[in-house]
Amino acid sequence: MLNTLSSTMHLNLLDNVAIARVEIPQGTVLPDRGVTAGQRIPRGHKMALKAIPQGEPILRYGQVIGFAKTDIAAGDHIHVHNCEIHAFARDHAFGVDAKPTDYIQPQATFQGIVRADGRVATRNYIGILTSVNCSAGTARYVAEAFRRNPFTGDQGLLADYPNIDGVVALTHKTGCGMAIAGDGMDTLRRTIAGYAEHVNFAAVLIIGLGCETNQIGPIMQSRGIQTGTKMATMVIQETGGARKTVEAGIAKVCELLPEANAVTRVTVPASHLNVALQCGGSDSFSGLTANPALGYASDLIVRHGGTVVLTETTEIYGAEHLLTRRAVSPAIGQKLLDRLSWWEDYTRRNGGEIDNNPSPGNKAGGLTNIVEKSLGAVAKAGTTNLVDVVGYAEPVTEKGLVIMDGPGFDPVSATGQIAGGCNVLCFTTGRGSVFGCKPTPSLKLATNTPLYDRQPDDMDINCGTIADGVETVEECGQRIFETILRIASGERTKSEEIGFGDDEFAPWQLGATV
Repeated sequence: MLNTLSSTMHLNLLDNVAIARVEIPQGTVLPDRGVTAGQRIPRGHKMALKAIPQGEPILRYGQVIGFAKTDIAAGDHIHVHNCEIHAFARDHAFGVDAKPTDYIQPQATFQGIVRADGRVATRNYIGILTSVNCSAGTARYVAEAFRRNPFTGDQGLLADYPNIDGVVALTHKTGCGMAIAGDGMDTLRRTIAGYAEHVNFAAVLIIGLGCETNQIGPIMQSRGIQTGTKMATMVIQETGGARKTVEAGIAKVCELLPEANAVTRVTVPASHLNVALQCGGSDSFSGLTANPALGYASDLIVRHGGTVVLTETTEIYGAEHLLTRRAVSPAIGQKLLDRLSWWEDYTRRNGGEIDNNPSPGNKAGGLTNIVEKSLGAVAKAGTTNLVDVVGYAEPVTEKGLVIMDGPGFDPVSATGQIAGGCNVLCFTTGRGSVFGCKPTPSLKLATNTPLYDRQPDDMDINCGTIADGVETVEECGQRIFETILRIASGERTKSEEIGFGDDEFAPWQLGATV
């Protein structure tokens, strides 16, 4: 017999569903809920707390997540078979919930690397970037010459440079066969330029082929980047081919090593934190544990003067009214609605719909539709004011909560956040996503204890303690905040220990490949 006092979680007094903490067999009596399970309720899935007539709203988080497709009896399993979603009114009420930020003094601190321009890094890499896929192999051969082996401990050519976190080649699959101007090219150039100027790179080498559509010159011009002692470029066709470019690239990196290594971490205020908020491989526990706990940590970062960046616009869909109500101005709120309208049109033009998200794995974890997923996802953003909405890979300049436009595919949206300047990334997962994103450390938060126990080499923090009744959301959020400070100070994440992060660079591809 289950311990019925802890078998479900009821989030809001308005909710007519509860979430199963553990699998609930058919016929189980839940006296604390006053219902009997009409079917087996898988762990993390929804159970009706009362009868819901056909067409009536289904409520979770105190919000509508769908409508009864058929009559639903108390104790029934609620999922894709009996819950449908259609358009319904939401009150966007620009700014009604905006309030002055309760800043904390004195600010928390971490041990950061202060660059010459005053920006603060959390890592110290040398980057090899490419203008086009055709130069990807060459860039990788340059970086491989300096690769550390995380399994053997071999330091290679970096043995004498302990302050350098690595030499990383970030390559991509496009750069030619695309329009020479327009959104696709602008987005690609903005992304590469954002990485070229990222604070966590001590120096950068950009390698091109020579005949590609995406020439290095316009990439540099897009952000006014100048070549110099910390920024170099090479073109394979001008250097004499791949072998000579690899040799020249290795020589150039060797020149950069002494100066890149000459850094010291110093105490800096937490206002220099620019934290990317991500969720992937989500489950029903995401909105109960890791996401609200990360939201509490996000509020602490903002209250200490820092910035948090929420993206994945398609996973805001259906919950946007919770954010527009916190917008500092009607213009900021409208910018978010405009991006959602763009996504509705974009998916329609491409023969899809936004509710293609959640993924099969999300649904297996108990998430029924995009509205339910979004309501849990936006919890990562905490409760502070929405101060700006920016385009994909655009520089983030405001302090506070910022939304960056981007798709729900994690590598693509995270790439945009890092291009925008994020120096730490927090990634919540319920199904077990493994993710690194050099040059920014990726901190992974498990939504449930079984996942944390199953993948200990991937998960940094167990937020399943909330569902287990061991911690409150606030206690777990405080623990996340303190871990972020340690990671920003140089402590390694699990993905860094394994060496992940070279292959997750994925610029958003817009437009036709011709």
